[in-house]
Amino acid sequence: MQIRRLSEGTVNRIAAGEVIERPASVVKELVENAIDAGATQIDVAFRGGGKSLIRVTDDGIGMGPEDLALAIERHATSKLSDDDLADIRFLGFRGEALPSIGSVSRLSICSRVRGGDMAHVIAVEGGEVAPPRPAALSRGTEIEVKDLFFATPARLKFLKADRSETAEAAEVVRRMALANPHAGFAFVTEERRLVDVPAGDDEASRIARVLGRDFMDNAVPFELTREDVGVRGFAGLPTWSRGQAAMQYMFVNGRAVRDKLLGGAIRGAYADLMPSGRYPAIVLFVTCAPERVDVNVHPAKAEVRFRDGSLVRGVIVSAVRAALAGRKMTADTGLARETVASFRPVMPQGSFNPGLAETQAAFAMNMPPAGMPAVEDAPPTEYPLGQARAQIHDNYIVSQTREGFILVDQHAAHERLVYERLKRERAEKGIATQPLLVPEVVDLDPAQVERLADSSDILAQGGLVLEPFGDTAVIIREVPASLGGDIAGIVRDVADELSELGVSTTLEERINHVLATMACHHSVRSGRKLKPEEMNALLREMEATPNSGQCNHGRPTFIELKLSDIEKLFGRR
Repeated sequence: MQIRRLSEGTVNRIAAGEVIERPASVVKELVENAIDAGATQIDVAFRGGGKSLIRVTDDGIGMGPEDLALAIERHATSKLSDDDLADIRFLGFRGEALPSIGSVSRLSICSRVRGGDMAHVIAVEGGEVAPPRPAALSRGTEIEVKDLFFATPARLKFLKADRSETAEAAEVVRRMALANPHAGFAFVTEERRLVDVPAGDDEASRIARVLGRDFMDNAVPFELTREDVGVRGFAGLPTWSRGQAAMQYMFVNGRAVRDKLLGGAIRGAYADLMPSGRYPAIVLFVTCAPERVDVNVHPAKAEVRFRDGSLVRGVIVSAVRAALAGRKMTADTGLARETVASFRPVMPQGSFNPGLAETQAAFAMNMPPAGMPAVEDAPPTEYPLGQARAQIHDNYIVSQTREGFILVDQHAAHERLVYERLKRERAEKGIATQPLLVPEVVDLDPAQVERLADSSDILAQGGLVLEPFGDTAVIIREVPASLGGDIAGIVRDVADELSELGVSTTLEERINHVLATMACHHSVRSGRKLKPEEMNALLREMEATPNSGQCNHGRPTFIELKLSDIEKLFGRR
């Protein structure tokens, strides 16, 4: 079979298949061009899920007729100096978007160069180009894309419903708006304005406008620079997590990306703060020299590749962890609010509730009901977690604060305290170990023995010194001096946890995972009765310990009910 060159139209349609996946891809490319043109206002009109019309209007520098003709040629760009692909300082630098869009739609570009006498328009229909001609436009550029994919109708079958395509395109504009607070953005459909933010915001104000005040109220700022890699942004509190990663916004040198390395760094930063199946909300900006990052590894520039990924990951993890550790005590109030919203007490007339009668009698006698140990009355304090008043069901501490009361899971709270104590001890001088007078043999299956043997160096850094004892057992030589209890149980759980760790888990994360497992075993167990002074000591240590709002598995250690919530429960509000 003879080799031949493909026609220009076919080449453009192939490029369109790489760059223009769906209407949102068109919006991304055109808005990026408007930003590169120095626009301070960018308006997007979207009809029929983007298939019938996409119009992007900006007030940027504009183009003359010669530039219009060049703009629709493949690989023609004004944004790449000296053909240096390592020095990319613009968003839309590849010069493929406009000819690709024109090959699969009816495209018109109307533009007036800043300071020019008149505007000009050029049209492309299914790859066929009409020459530029004079037009009416006061300033900037207006690009219309009609009948998207009319020239490749098979592509239409792969699009989602109009509502879904519209939502995805609006999300593209939101991400652009987050990265460019100096510019105003609007996204308008047949029905309503999905995005409408004015120009001139500072970064925090723009994030609040786009993501909502609720996000900012539940997020902490972070910022850190190492070498020439800087990260900054706002990290959502673990108690404000989501069921998917949709509220993770990542930017590299102003470019919105969905990057595996950055996503992994975010997971690492929240490693022991987030329950399984939950995702943090975060806005992350990474800045570095252009030569440190390759943005040309994906046709749509949605992914990047860093020359030193470990440095970038380390800066992100350190910055976010430090910010979360330094935040003020935060309760999981969402659960409490949900309870308030859904609770509907029902008391049939004439019924007798012995538990209620007992409680009423106890209040009348100024003493707690049976099974609820009393704590001596104390004057109101300014402690964030208040003053312990009772322990219920041998596991939950009830504490009174100035604004309401909190309910503490004593096992989950102590688990975090022990874990943070072990981490601190390891960082400062290494975990002190205690040799066992009689080494303990623990029976395991061969796979568990192999995992423990392979991780013996990691375990030793956690204070657990062991060695294989045949194929089906290990022998424990030393344990952390601060821990006691069921050593065999700890070893079995550690063996199981090691099997859950992925190959991408860092050494530090593996060590912390081991420490968390040991802390869980050593913590105050559910069912243990605590004295008043023990309960208050636990509360005070929680107040002084980083990340004490979540246990090592990411679950909340306490929830809070404000007086206003309590009054709603009783119909006072």
